[in-house]
Amino acid sequence: MDSAAVEIDGSVMEGGGQILRVSAALSCITGTAIKIAKIRAGRSSPGLRQPGWDQDIKVRPQHLTGLQLVSDLCSGGLQGASIGSTDISLTPGKIRSGNHTADTTTAGSVCLLLQVALPCALFADGVSQLCLKGGTNAEMAPQIDYTLKVFKPIVEKFGVHFDCNIRMRGYYPKGGGEVAVTVNPVKELQPVTMTERGTIAKIYGRAFVAGVLPFKLAKDMSAAAVRTIRKEIKELYINIQPLQEKEKAYGNGNGIIVIAESSTGCLFAGSALGKKGVYADKIGIEAAEMLLRNIRHNGCVDEFLQDQLIIFMALAKGTSRIRTGTVTLHTRTAIHIAEQLTQAKFTITKCEDELSSNVTFIIECQGSGAVNPNL
Repeated sequence: MDSAAVEIDGSVMEGGGQILRVSAALSCITGTAIKIAKIRAGRSSPGLRQPGWDQDIKVRPQHLTGLQLVSDLCSGGLQGASIGSTDISLTPGKIRSGNHTADTTTAGSVCLLLQVALPCALFADGVSQLCLKGGTNAEMAPQIDYTLKVFKPIVEKFGVHFDCNIRMRGYYPKGGGEVAVTVNPVKELQPVTMTERGTIAKIYGRAFVAGVLPFKLAKDMSAAAVRTIRKEIKELYINIQPLQEKEKAYGNGNGIIVIAESSTGCLFAGSALGKKGVYADKIGIEAAEMLLRNIRHNGCVDEFLQDQLIIFMALAKGTSRIRTGTVTLHTRTAIHIAEQLTQAKFTITKCEDELSSNVTFIIECQGSGAVNPNL
């Protein structure tokens, strides 16, 4: 089989976990064996990450766990998936529905585990139950609230259906979070067009504290975020709920997510997590500024959703068109891998927009029309 394996350079472009996630999922779905070399060569510490590494290097324990999860989902053969490894190969088998568990054993992100597992589970022979353990609100990854409130409603437009129950929230550095995800299989995915943003109609969110942290922090984050958004958007009521996470939270943490919804159903978010020694106001302002930056450009998705939709566009049957702000390196990386492993063809077109001074882009994809052979 090895002679037929597609070789993927793990150091190109973003050179991080993005390459691993997209290529492992597409290998699983297309049944193509892959060999990824020079993993994370672009990063300060190359190789696969695991618990116990120095935080300065931005520990990514979920890479290893994510690969093992995909291999488990597709009854695959996985070589080289060990700590510090720079070369791995995956030879996929048949995608199996049923129960699958993945545990990063740290605050590695459950959302990144879901990113790699969800596309695979869609092409299984029945319903999949995924039990994912780690951080639910972790650095360098979407918060679970983003996954549920922004990613989920948009990805459903492709015909994806999954349910996610947050059993326990977990934060850096302990993790201890757990989500139960139920994924329904599809025969094929439908293409999506999102080119008209309309106007911003609603802004809402949640500011939370967990563990020993005082409730006042949640109120301060919320108030600071509202003040910041008010400077730019005067006419909307902004509802950011301050919350004390009680029984369903493990460890201490604080953070905020603010979501904007447009008149055409587009969703955007800004979020931030508390860090030792950082004032709550600053966290609230950071999230608000991130949201504002993502709604100024008049695109239909924010900078974080962009790259997460590429794999679904590539697999869908037909042409998808999505208007975005500046196309991120993560997105370009996902496109590069998707074109290597599927018949999908992407084009990115720059649009001069008369409504705003900012430029938008249309990402168009002739999808590969992947069909679930197991259904």
